[in-house]
Amino acid sequence: MTDEELAEVVDNLRVLGSDVSDVEAKRAEKALPKALRDTLSAFSNTSGGVVILGLDESENFAANGVADPAKMASDLAAMCSDEMEPPIRPLIAIRTFEGRQLVVCEVPEIAREQKPVFYRGAGINQGSFIRVGDGDRKLSSYEVQVMLSSRGQPRDDERLTSSTVDDLDHDLVEQFVARLRRFRPHAFRELDLDGVLRRVKVVGVNEDGLDRLTLAGLLALGGYPQEDYPQLMISFVNYPTSSGVDDAAGVRFLDNVMVEGSIPIMVRDGLAAVRRNMSRRAVVEDAGRKDVWQYPETALREVIVNALVHRDLSPAACGTQVQIEMYPDRLVVRNPGGLFGPVTVDTLGEEGVSSSRNSTLLRILEEVPIPGEARTVCENRGSGIRAMIASLRTAGMSLPQFSDKISSFRVTFPNHALMGEEIINWIRQLEETGLTDSQCIALAMLRDGQVLDNKSYRTATGLDSRIATLELGDLVGRELVVQTGSRRWARYALSARASEPQSKSLDRRNRPADRRDEILSALGESVLSRAEIAARTKLTNQTVRRWLTILRKEGTVEIAGGASPQSKNARYRRVRNRGSEQADLFDNF
Repeated sequence: MTDEELAEVVDNLRVLGSDVSDVEAKRAEKALPKALRDTLSAFSNTSGGVVILGLDESENFAANGVADPAKMASDLAAMCSDEMEPPIRPLIAIRTFEGRQLVVCEVPEIAREQKPVFYRGAGINQGSFIRVGDGDRKLSSYEVQVMLSSRGQPRDDERLTSSTVDDLDHDLVEQFVARLRRFRPHAFRELDLDGVLRRVKVVGVNEDGLDRLTLAGLLALGGYPQEDYPQLMISFVNYPTSSGVDDAAGVRFLDNVMVEGSIPIMVRDGLAAVRRNMSRRAVVEDAGRKDVWQYPETALREVIVNALVHRDLSPAACGTQVQIEMYPDRLVVRNPGGLFGPVTVDTLGEEGVSSSRNSTLLRILEEVPIPGEARTVCENRGSGIRAMIASLRTAGMSLPQFSDKISSFRVTFPNHALMGEEIINWIRQLEETGLTDSQCIALAMLRDGQVLDNKSYRTATGLDSRIATLELGDLVGRELVVQTGSRRWARYALSARASEPQSKSLDRRNRPADRRDEILSALGESVLSRAEIAARTKLTNQTVRRWLTILRKEGTVEIAGGASPQSKNARYRRVRNRGSEQADLFDNF
């Protein structure tokens, strides 16, 4: 980390007023803080982070410095090497900031095969932490177990059960084997039924030499897996209020369904339960409106399939079911077991990023059709999340919210159209011309109370990072949003003007500001850079950039010296028209 990057990090901490998920500042004038071990563990087990010793959060991250930076850096290195298991190898540097010496420690995320990192003195179950928001949270024993199992490829789905071939759904088996012989003839055409089931690991041999179904085979093709695993099912509950039970009316739920059977059956019946409880909503489309279902079918299917096939199947998790909870304002789907492998919440849906906890189960379900449909349960191509997001985008809805807790994974669908009639009318009343569709989505997200940064904007719109940065900068330039932080810490919020209540008789203060006169007045007879104009006008750099572009197109401002408009070194001056030149010449006589 350079001195410039350190200054940027501290500036962002001061703007936000607290630590962030990947930066922890601690006051440490004479000794290492006791809680530092927790933070080292948490950063290593999450996505890495930066520890800054010598800043006081209680005084808005004032630089108090450390008394003996060389000794503290040495003690910190020893802590990372000798007290943490496995040892941590951070980059530790001493930096001068605002006249004080700070110790900066950049902690990398450790490889999945080595997690969890823990403090040796406390042991693995008491000394393992993860980063949640701006704090460190101790992992539960189950979460530690999940991390340990993720060091390699879990084989819980290949665990043998007490069930036999007689416990299979023979209609599903017949369709499954027929598909294998048709689409994968090299491996399966010459095998008899027993040979096929053994090769795909539907059947295995136990210690007594007897054929038994694997857990994957039972869940994918079994007649009634819940006979031995009663909680490997779906619970569906439709609640009457956004907080759940309606105590005033004495209504606990509007519908309550236990969905059982093999995974293909549960996908079909789980979808049916949600459909039965859905209503229609009105959305604006072009000049009219149409009625659509609350949630797109594709999104529902993908979220149910993902919950069933990616859930944790270890013995410790087999007592927990997949849960679908419907509220008036949202739909929540939750499954035991967090994300597996290199997949993170930030990379969900990205092309080429995929990992399977239950690889044998997924390979079987690739060839098992959903009853009554031509499609199989899943493709096993890492495309499910992308299909889910695409269907919600097409429906004009808010995108799902993902929450990974190691021991569980939750997907929440907000129940409303992102671009509803009220939002569209509000955007029209802003009287801003030239907004792109994606910029309108950004404004709608902010109006809806969602967090907006470059990543969430790209996810919602499908734009690449460069275009997303330009469009967000344009919204700042239009003074519709304000930016806090910079670079990867940049966050956006509605400006005061955009946040004002709108009405048919639009107040003058809500109208777009015209900054022409301010820019021209600041220039006067001078030749100035964008930064100098921004300093004189007290406007943001993005706003100055926008109005300089407008003034250049109108021919009242030009770049002196022929520099590129994109250059920070470009300097601007007013264009003096011929009439002004003649008047000045006359005044000189």
